[in-house]
Amino acid sequence: MVSQGTKRAAFEVAIFLASQAALYYTMRWVIDAVAPDKKDSVVKAKQMEALKRLGHKELDLDEYERKVANEVIHPDDIKVTFTDIGGLDPIVSSLRESVIYPLLYPNLFTSSSSLLGAPKGVLLFGPPGCGKTMLAKALAKESGATFINIAASVLTNKWYGESNKLVAGLFSLARKAQPSIIFIDEIDSFLRERTKGDHEVTGMMKAEFMTLWDGLTSGTDRILVLGATNRPNDIDSAILRRMPKRFAIGLPNIEQRTKILGLMLKDTKLSPDFSIAILAEQTEGLSGSDLRELCRNAAMVPVREFMRSSTGNPKALEKGQLEGFDLRPLSVDDFFAHDGSSPLPPRGADLRSRLDDEPLD
Repeated sequence: MVSQGTKRAAFEVAIFLASQAALYYTMRWVIDAVAPDKKDSVVKAKQMEALKRLGHKELDLDEYERKVANEVIHPDDIKVTFTDIGGLDPIVSSLRESVIYPLLYPNLFTSSSSLLGAPKGVLLFGPPGCGKTMLAKALAKESGATFINIAASVLTNKWYGESNKLVAGLFSLARKAQPSIIFIDEIDSFLRERTKGDHEVTGMMKAEFMTLWDGLTSGTDRILVLGATNRPNDIDSAILRRMPKRFAIGLPNIEQRTKILGLMLKDTKLSPDFSIAILAEQTEGLSGSDLRELCRNAAMVPVREFMRSSTGNPKALEKGQLEGFDLRPLSVDDFFAHDGSSPLPPRGADLRSRLDDEPLD
């Protein structure tokens, strides 16, 4: 049997260890509260940098708004413009007239009627690789708005009620830093159709998001929720109702492919008999990103030929000893000389051209 003295000693040791642990965590809390470490200071400074560059120097943000502020992208940091997007001129014109101008010149549009304000929601939908994200970035750059590129992971938190506070922080930050664009890529994964099997936290977060979205009814609020998806029929119908402006961005036709290829090859040396029209005709069923990969693979053909030749000595290239070398111009045949990594799909065989079995309501 354990003696009374041994029990007492074990009890005193346990009390001592518990007190030391309590003291340790108390001191950590005091140190963090009084003098946060340098890393946290750097993170906070980075969070505010984009907002300051947008002219919002005196914003008083709470902890949830600061977390969301880390997702703000300054327009100057966006390298995509509408001129870089080929074949979507009608959509670009519509976005300018219905979204950008009301955001930039609210007095012009709301002075005669409140119906002329910018829409509160815009949806870009279509197959993958057709320019939806590029359009969103170009829209943010040309409008000069605060671009909040939000992801579902930023708004989810394991602690009860924290996700709702982050959603509230998102909209309050957008209101303080307006004009603002809240961009949600793959919006179907975040605001998909609600079901009975949804987790309680997910349902509450969606409800909070829609409630705050509905609160953007004031004519002075210049906040736009912009979504992109390739599965529009998976989005909750209540969300679709809040996105009255919807733009279908499908696979490019031959005229659009001609413009896209012209933009992609504008800085590339081409052979005298090179025909973009012929190339555009032979690439039916390819998306914009497919065309870019096709151009990249084709541009590698002269490089591979040079490296396989007797003059193509990699070590000489590294040391700068090879002078006067020049790659041959690109030909149309290079686009069909594949190395097996990215074969050209058969004409009309791209299954991604089928957006959904049913049209978007």
